[in-house]
Amino acid sequence: MNSKDVSRRLFLRKAMMLSAAAAVAPNILHASTFPSTTLAKAGERVNLACCGIGNRGGEIIQALYSTGLANIVALCDVDMGAPHTLKTLQQFPDVPRFKDFREMFDKMGSQIEAVSVGVPDFSHFPICVEAMGRGIHVYVEKPMARTFNECELLMKAADKYPKVVTQMGNQGHSEANYFQFKAWVEAGIIKDVTAITAHMNSPRRWHGWDTGITTLPAAEPIPETLDWDKWLTTRPFHNYNHDYVNGQWRCWYDFGLGALGDWGAHILDTAHQFLDLGLPEEVSAVKLEGHNDFFFPQASTLSFKFPKRKKMPPLEITWYDGVNNLPPIPEGYGVSGLDPNIPPPSTGKIESTQLNPGKIIYSKDLTFKGGSHGSTLSIIPEEKAKEMASKLPEVPVSPSNHFKNFLLACKGEEQTRSPFHIAGPLSQVLCLGVLAQQLNTKLRFDRDKKMITNNKTANELLMGPPPRKGWEDYYTI
Repeated sequence: MNSKDVSRRLFLRKAMMLSAAAAVAPNILHASTFPSTTLAKAGERVNLACCGIGNRGGEIIQALYSTGLANIVALCDVDMGAPHTLKTLQQFPDVPRFKDFREMFDKMGSQIEAVSVGVPDFSHFPICVEAMGRGIHVYVEKPMARTFNECELLMKAADKYPKVVTQMGNQGHSEANYFQFKAWVEAGIIKDVTAITAHMNSPRRWHGWDTGITTLPAAEPIPETLDWDKWLTTRPFHNYNHDYVNGQWRCWYDFGLGALGDWGAHILDTAHQFLDLGLPEEVSAVKLEGHNDFFFPQASTLSFKFPKRKKMPPLEITWYDGVNNLPPIPEGYGVSGLDPNIPPPSTGKIESTQLNPGKIIYSKDLTFKGGSHGSTLSIIPEEKAKEMASKLPEVPVSPSNHFKNFLLACKGEEQTRSPFHIAGPLSQVLCLGVLAQQLNTKLRFDRDKKMITNNKTANELLMGPPPRKGWEDYYTI
């Protein structure tokens, strides 16, 4: 890769390090100048660095390592040594440890082939950009990034570095749900879809909070293990508060994407891809309970309208979250069981509710119900399902789970099923939904120009706030 392919930030750092660092640590210069694009040979493990080693990040490490295809070569966490990181540290006691992903890539870039990114939504973007600029393959949790523009830039980076393998962590994209939906669309079982109801009515972290607050939480002492400045990465400065960390970041517009960002990619991923939805032309906040300027509502009903696509009719997705904000249930729906395919959150077991996470798909002739993640669809009512049974196509079995699929792709043996060019537009749909929530309004969106046409503030929020000083160059791809 020549100098034109190296980001401006890396170029500037390389120049500064040249005289001082090269003599002490020549691998730093080597890693910065010649990004690693070498694939592991057949039968070898992929050298994997891990950003985020506790909570969900730790679960991702376990899933990747358990495939037998990953060799853990570096661990990075801004809260290294905190209780939630100890399991991973004890499992890999001799692996080099870092609190700053930039330092990790500088010192070990030539030894790293891939990276897992299991950190808060707002930190996905800079780690992915840094890795991709070095030719390092990326597995990143969903949603792909926190803002519409960050998703756009990551897709642009994927085009710029075509040898870099990318995968977003919506696991259902490698399970039965993916292969069934694809086969049913190709066989004409799922066709002429006009409406989808998506629902996630389980309790969320912010439910019950005081929605009348007028300021962000007060400053608290920073834990000794935590590097708060590095935790913030590109975000404008906030004082530390315990309600920002260890999953609590998901509650706040400043840091996460709420219930929609957390579950939307698991519930809507296959419909979005195989119904060729792309970006919506209108997003509306139909109903919000407990709306405020800082954290997500107690309940939300959102509408996403998609235009006609080739031979497919216009389609509306209606999203419901909130414990008692249940969608209309069609006749013959049957029992809403808690699907065993839905993995538990890092905080414990998912709670069974009145209506468990999933979707209802309405087409011209058929109605389908489904769950989340790898859950398969069923035709309702039961009488119609029996009538259609002989017409259903055979569904292929997945050759690899989502984590193995990524590592095999790093080795050149498969292609990822949720690369950035597929995961990016889905994540952008979620970003647009969050903007409608945050502003409590209707947004009209120009799909070609990728801009909001009826709300200047919302259009500016597609970009998000300017990055903190020192992080600007990440936004130049």
